[in-house]
Amino acid sequence: MKKRAYLLGKVYGLLEPGPVVLVTTARKGRANIMTMSWHTMMEFEPPLIGCVISGRNASFDAVRATKACVINIPTQELAKQVVGIGNCSGLGVDKFAKFGLTAVAATAVQAPLIAECYASLECRVADTRLVNRYNFFVLEVVQAWVDTRVKQPQTLHHRGNGVFAVAGETIKLRSAMK
Repeated sequence: MKKRAYLLGKVYGLLEPGPVVLVTTARKGRANIMTMSWHTMMEFEPPLIGCVISGRNASFDAVRATKACVINIPTQELAKQVVGIGNCSGLGVDKFAKFGLTAVAATAVQAPLIAECYASLECRVADTRLVNRYNFFVLEVVQAWVDTRVKQPQTLHHRGNGVFAVAGETIKLRSAMK
């Protein structure tokens, strides 16, 4: 066997399930953005997403209090903003202004969409039973938006320690799922 031991603290980079996203929240009249990569689909319909938001993060308190957020899916063109947003706190910074992003009113939640992102998912908290123990929220997507001009979105996938993969070649195989 040509495999060797791997550091347990780096395992997440092997399994990272989906694209890095920008989560927007709004609380007490103030919008914020956080970078997140720890999320997973849990159900098709209604669409349920599970995600971990650190309890040390300003967005944790906002999602917990308002029970809503927007998951915005950026593409490679926003890579520098994605990293910058993830490396600063929204407590004293207007991240929309600092990173040149446009807030757009959502239709079902108070948190704004990010105009520059390929897709935006308006979410309401559906289940909080794992929040106290694991900071794990279950979100229900109540409205979804996608930029139909983007045919092959090159999303970012976090591999750990500042390394990202970019979604590349797409293949289509026959599926029995309808």
